Amino acid sequence: MRQLALISPLALAACAPPVPVAEDFIPDYLGVETALLDGDLVQFNVAMTKAQSEKDVQRYAECAAAQYALIRGYGFARHLRTNVTEEGGVWAADAVYTISPTLPDGLATIDAEVTVAACEETGIPTV
Repeated sequence: MRQLALISPLALAACAPPVPVAEDFIPDYLGVETALLDGDLVQFNVAMTKAQSEKDVQRYAECAAAQYALIRGYGFARHLRTNVTEEGGVWAADAVYTISPTLPDGLATIDAEVTVAACEETGIPTV
C-alpha cells in the first residue's frame, strides 16, 4: 500500500522566493565621482543599487557625462568606454568620455542638452 505525503500550503509558501514589490525596481543612485584626465577627456565613476541590467548603470554614467559637458560649457560628448561591475547588489561603472563644443566624430556621440533633458524626465540624476 502506498502512502501519500501531504504538504501544507504554508510549508510550500515558506520555500518560495519573496514576491518583488515596486520598491525593488526603483533604482537608488549612490553618486558620481568625476576626474578630468586630460583636457577634454573625463572619467566618471558611478554606483547604484537596484539596477535591472548593465544598461541602467551605463545610462547613469551617460547622464553624468552629459551634465558635466554642459557645466564645462560644451554641448557634446563622445563615449569611449565603460566598465561595469556588480558586487553584493551594488552596480558600478567606470566610464570615459570626451567632451567638446562641436559634434565629435564617431558613432557613440551624445547631444548633452537632449540627454540631460531625457535623464531628468526619467528621474536619473546628473552631476
